[in-house]
Amino acid sequence: MHDNDVNPLKLVSKLGLNRRQFFAATTGMAAAVAMTGAAAAQAAPGANGVLIPAPRRGIILYTVRDAVSRNPLTSPYASGFKEVLTELSSIGYRQIEFAGLTQNANSEGGANLNTVEGATLLRSWLDDLGLQAEGNHGSVPSTITDANIAAFDTACEIANILGMGHIGTGSDPTSSAYVADWEAAAARWDFYGERASRHGLKLYTHNHDIAYSFLLDSGPLDANGRPTRSSGIRRLEHFLANTDPKHVYLEMDIYWAHVAQYKHKTYTAPDGSVVTSLFDPAAVVAAQTNRFPLFHAKDGKIDTTQANGYVMAPFGQGDIDYSTFLRRVGAKGSHNPMWEMDTAPGNATTAPNQSMELSKVSYDNMAALRG
Repeated sequence: MHDNDVNPLKLVSKLGLNRRQFFAATTGMAAAVAMTGAAAAQAAPGANGVLIPAPRRGIILYTVRDAVSRNPLTSPYASGFKEVLTELSSIGYRQIEFAGLTQNANSEGGANLNTVEGATLLRSWLDDLGLQAEGNHGSVPSTITDANIAAFDTACEIANILGMGHIGTGSDPTSSAYVADWEAAAARWDFYGERASRHGLKLYTHNHDIAYSFLLDSGPLDANGRPTRSSGIRRLEHFLANTDPKHVYLEMDIYWAHVAQYKHKTYTAPDGSVVTSLFDPAAVVAAQTNRFPLFHAKDGKIDTTQANGYVMAPFGQGDIDYSTFLRRVGAKGSHNPMWEMDTAPGNATTAPNQSMELSKVSYDNMAALRG
């Protein structure tokens, strides 16, 4: 590079911009159109009774992981990020949540796009297709060390290149049932959440039903000195109460929250009595709706022969009352619902393109949702 050539990364530094701000300032016409649509939705959220405005209809790519990972040299269907994103955009999706940044090695860009170069290429596809990256199920370091801080900062840089507003993880802050472990996790998440905020990102945790079970925080101690009974506080309730709302956010998986409603109904109180306490997912969100910028809009059919009480279904084909849920949580039209169905990928022989087909079905039902 000659001395009079412009190095865009040096320009970012001179202007005091982070990567996300820089890329936001230099996107093409497709991104501008998408942003105009998003601004309109914010100005008049839920117009005409629409509960999920068009610019906020999203999908997490875990749903179509079979398509992202299949070999384009041997499959007649969309494969790899570029082709899958193209098809999802044509269906109507406008928001994307990633579940890692790897794809089939024969896809354009190669196997690993979790680099500055790979993310820059991926961002160009998103912009061309009018898509907005909203988050990624990565990881939050389990300890605070110089090496882990550096790795987290790199992940934030990649997120900014992709244009994300959020960075997160698909697992609980801790798998423990004990309050001391949740307090330690809260301190660690506050640290990394503040660091994400420096990068212009919101750090979020995505949870399954166990995170809505009851803490063991009182009563007699076991042989290891740990409490055996509960005060009735649920794990994530404690986490919310003990983390900074400016830096730590949640992505409620609405399906798993309803599984929690079915499974986690009682606890043993300090006096040994069994207390019934029914979980209300929408009420948890409504109490502090701004802390739940993202949802997994996962649907399920009631099936009490199953341990979870539900089996997964395409959006709109289950029994979860999304119209009532989205009306109850407040801030109508401001959340970012990502459709997910863990079981969407079909049999490679009998239903090789099922996940993409169900993506169309679920998008149409999201678009039709009124309240």
